[in-house]
Amino acid sequence: MATSFDVKLANVAAMKAESGYDVTIVCCSDAPQAAFWQAHLEQGKGSVIPASSLVIAVDEDWEGGAGNFLGTLYAWKKASAKAKESTGRDITTELANGASVALFHTAGKGTRLAPLPGAENNNKPGVKLPAPGCPSILESVIRQTGAYAASRKGRLSVFWGDQVFVPSVAVEYSADFHVDILCALGPMPSAEEWKARMLHKYGLIAARETGEVGMMLEKVTHEQASEQLANISGVDRVGTSLGSFSLSAAFLEALVAGFSEELEAKKGKMDSDPHVWMAMTLNEAEYARLMIDKSLFEESGAKAHHKRVLEIVDKVKSAESKMKGMFGSVNVGSDFSWWDYGQLALYSKNGLLLTEDSEDARLARGFFGIEETNRTASANSLGTCEVDGASVASSCRVSSGKVTGSALANVCTKELQADGAVLVNVCATKIKAAKGAVAYNIVDNSEDGLSLGENEVRVGVFTCSKENPYFEMSSNVADIDGGKVFKEKVCGNKYSFQEVYDLNHGVDVTQCGEAAKASFATRSAAL
Repeated sequence: MATSFDVKLANVAAMKAESGYDVTIVCCSDAPQAAFWQAHLEQGKGSVIPASSLVIAVDEDWEGGAGNFLGTLYAWKKASAKAKESTGRDITTELANGASVALFHTAGKGTRLAPLPGAENNNKPGVKLPAPGCPSILESVIRQTGAYAASRKGRLSVFWGDQVFVPSVAVEYSADFHVDILCALGPMPSAEEWKARMLHKYGLIAARETGEVGMMLEKVTHEQASEQLANISGVDRVGTSLGSFSLSAAFLEALVAGFSEELEAKKGKMDSDPHVWMAMTLNEAEYARLMIDKSLFEESGAKAHHKRVLEIVDKVKSAESKMKGMFGSVNVGSDFSWWDYGQLALYSKNGLLLTEDSEDARLARGFFGIEETNRTASANSLGTCEVDGASVASSCRVSSGKVTGSALANVCTKELQADGAVLVNVCATKIKAAKGAVAYNIVDNSEDGLSLGENEVRVGVFTCSKENPYFEMSSNVADIDGGKVFKEKVCGNKYSFQEVYDLNHGVDVTQCGEAAKASFATRSAAL
């Protein structure tokens, strides 16, 4: 009998570009980022997405943000219009006729990942990983989630752009519900297990044996969950929600029509969990109480919104359909692997995962195409540099030094000393990186080179400004959470992370990226 690890290995093998979606939509923070991803993914056909996939990148020009629910509907409408205008294709009709479509949400500042998004000129999904080819976070997510495409013909799949996951159950399934949501289902935990797994901090899905969602639970204690589930028949599994979902063409069309007022005016902010899925699974009184507790609605507003959602659902239910029901679960398995790159500490941790000796590390190396028996086989010139068997390195040119337990990609230096560090796109005469250090997008022209202490972070920011073409920002993996100090100047930086965000706002990320490449090439040629 296959183990969960065997299943995960098979799933990783299925995560190839050609397994992906017929249409790939990326929703970005602004127009320059949309232009970047439009061009970048066009170039990535055959390596990131299928060679035949239609790429549509749009920006969410919605003041204050639309939330992930209205943002999904708005991005779909905008992508449909762009496809019609630029290619003459009607993707709404294509979806109804069985095309698979994926939408990736990437908007947001990435405060907890700071200062890395600043090094990509606010292009958060463009942050690169220490693997062969320096794949971006988004490219990795797109390739990974493409494993679901074959099961989702005639559906819009919606994903977040900063997490890679590997299910511990087969990815193939029958999409029998108008909306389904990814979740890690298992038997109802005991009170002790609930506390140990900190399930009170997560949104949870309670599902029946048929796969139908019985209830969505929002950050509740074991006692509260048990009380709520006591009134729901047939629920036999509970698990954390990953948030990602897919919609049938019919339900998508009904939602777009049902929320047309907000979409036309570009007003309001709604998220899928509280504004739609909970309205679908809770009765009016329970929904109103929860929304009041969350300060999302007052009582009358909550009841009116609940009625509005159920009217849309009833219209879809009344239409002739092959679906078994409205709301289903897609189990990723309780033993699934999840690599989150949305926080600085997790970026470092999951970068260094590539150097470890564990099943999860083997999966990650398999996903990123790193050979188990030779982790430095990818286009390296390492001279006399001693690199231990745990480290991974790709596209590096190093003359001498010593590397232990580190993840390196596109590093150029005469002398390298790295111990448990992550280095991506770094060029300097000498590089010394202590345990936990992260260096990213650095071009150092000094004779002394780059020296990073334990857990120290340094990134380079290339701009389109003649007055300030390049500067560096520092942080600390262990001590600093960018989300908490985003507006403060830390580590002796000239700017706060917010000020870097403001400097980068609306810039041509493609032009800045070309400036970075040119500077790297000039400096590396001199070494």
